Parts: sequence; C-alpha cells; structure tokens
Amino acid sequence: MPGRKKLPVSRRDLVMFLVLALLCAGLACLDLFPKSDPQPGRKVRARVVAVDNTDVEEFGLLKKGSQSLEVEILGGRWKGQRFRAANILRAQMELDKLFEAGDTVLVGILDDVDPETYTLNAQDHYRIGYTVILFSLFAVLLAVFGRFTGICALLSFVFSCLVIWKLVIPLCLLGWNALLVSFAAVTLLSAVIIFLVAGLTRKGAAAFSGAIAGVFASSLLAYVFTHLFKINGAVMPYSQSLLYSGYEFLSLSDIYIGAIFLSSSGAVMDLAMDVAAGMEEVRLKQPGISRRELMQSGLRIGRSVVGTMTTTLLLAYSGGYLTLMMTFAAQGTSPADFINNPYVASEAVKTIIGSFGLVLVAPLTAALGAAILSRRSS
Repeated sequence: MPGRKKLPVSRRDLVMFLVLALLCAGLACLDLFPKSDPQPGRKVRARVVAVDNTDVEEFGLLKKGSQSLEVEILGGRWKGQRFRAANILRAQMELDKLFEAGDTVLVGILDDVDPETYTLNAQDHYRIGYTVILFSLFAVLLAVFGRFTGICALLSFVFSCLVIWKLVIPLCLLGWNALLVSFAAVTLLSAVIIFLVAGLTRKGAAAFSGAIAGVFASSLLAYVFTHLFKINGAVMPYSQSLLYSGYEFLSLSDIYIGAIFLSSSGAVMDLAMDVAAGMEEVRLKQPGISRRELMQSGLRIGRSVVGTMTTTLLLAYSGGYLTLMMTFAAQGTSPADFINNPYVASEAVKTIIGSFGLVLVAPLTAALGAAILSRRSS
C-alpha cells in the first residue's frame, strides 16, 4: 500500500518560520522591566516532611494562624538539608493553602543560613513541573496533528506570550500609554501571525487590514463607553496592589481599555482571516467577478461565522465570573443592583465591546478585501 503523500514545505514558509524564530529569540533576550533592588536569597524546591497544625485556627470555612513545617530542600547548595518552615494563613481562601506531608513547595531561602535556627517561608505549592508537562503535551499534540503548520502555530503562541511579557507589561510599568502600547502590540501580533499563515499575499493584506480596522473601532468604542460607564479599572485583579507597589502613576482605566481589545484580538484575527480566505477562493474561481460582488460574497461569509464567534467571547468572559453571578443569584439581587455593580458593568463592557469589534471586522474585511483582492496584477 503506497504511503500518504506529504505536502511539501515551501521556501517562503521556511523563511517566515525562521524570521519568527529569530523574533522570539530576540524578545527572549530583551529586558525592559524597571530596575529594582535584587531580592536577597533565592527560591528553591522543597518537599514537606512533617506538618504541625497546632497553631491553625478555624473560623467556619476560613483558616488563620501559622502552620509549622519540616521541609527537605531538593535543589541548590542546600540540597538534602532539612529546615523548619512556616506557612502563614490569613483567612483568605483564594490565597491560603494548607500543606500536607509529601507536598512539593516553593520556599525562599537566604544564602548564609543555619538549618538549626533559620525558619523558611513556605510560599506556595510548586507547580512549575506540571506546567512544563502540560505545555509539552500541548506542543506535542499540536506538532503531531498540524505537522509544520502546527509547529508554526506553536511558535506564534510563544511569540504572543513573549510580546505580552517582554513588551506590553514592562512598557506599561515604565509609564508608557497603555492604550498605545496595547494597540501597537495587537498590530504587531496581527501582522506576524496573519502573514505567517497567509504569507506576503493579498489575502494576508486583506485579513490584516480588516483585523486592524476592527481593533481600532473596538478601541474607540472601549474608550468612550469605559468613561460613560465610569469604570476606573480597579475591578481588575491585583490592581490596587499594583498601585501600592510604587506605581501610583499608572492609569488603570487605560490598562483596562487596552486589555479589552487585546483580549479580543485573537478572535478578530480569526474572523478576518476566514473572510479574506473565502473571498480569495471566490475570486480564484471567478476571476471576472466585480468588486461589489466580491464584497457581497465577503459579507455573506462573515454573516455565517460572526454568530458563533460572538458567543465564544460571551462564554469566555462570563466563565471567569461565574461565582460572582451565582452569588448575586443566591442573594436574590435585583436586576438594577446587578447591572450597576462595577464588576458586572466592567464585564458587560468587555463582552459587548469585544463582540462589537467582531461584528464590525466582517464588513470591514469584506470592503477592504474587495479593494485589495480585485486589483489586477501588473
């Protein structure tokens, strides 16, 4: 039985792959974070040998006090040494953890300490190992199923993470305008990901122009309605802790607005590429099609996918605040109080503005794509 024929990888695809790999390497070496005093000591992995819950008090579902531990260091210069460690409980369910013998924990340890007298701080469960395993399984599945395309998608995933961690976050911390930084990041991500998939073609240009037009419209709407709803951005997790960490100059509203169109940009790129790819296929099958007819075809393609895409955003956003909605339902909160709650209002703005941008990107891509794809080659 003859083997399956493998699709060849073009030289263009290899060049785009190598360019993206170089961009990832460059971003990985980039360090734009604000300079701060180095923290003493280091963080190491340790295994809990014994626990003592004598000083732990229970107040209903909450626990408060100090859990005494005996831990064995698993790495570094103190490997094999046993220390006492303390786990402080603050009656905060989202942050507190109760260790058991056999758990692997992350502890902070100074360089020059005496194991007989020094007490370590047990910070949290050690999750890096399982994170690496989970990501490795995802990478293998993507590479096996998608082959070269899957590897490119994996590289674009890594590139997106690096752009956010190495560019967006440090530049915002340095005081750059969060709106401009987020929009520039979306533009960069859209260009790299779309042209990696479509190449430097008219289809790629149509998808890129439609995606950026949709993101720009979303950013304008987000700016207007965030101020109309009077959302100050403090509804985001750890926002108050960020301000009290020496960054009082940051505008939480701008960060919140930037997060709106940054979080929906992936769906926007997906929809723009779907519309552009469909329009290119129509033009290839009917070379003599007029610009208006091509735009109408793009609009019909957009209508068929925009419904499911907006529902995807709704489910993604609402899933993060499921317990909040359950709390309001359990307390019998009135609709007026529910809608006027700042957390609910912020999620409503985020979901509707993101969906608004998705709906807009379909006709924008159809109009811009018709102008780009209908041009005759010289």
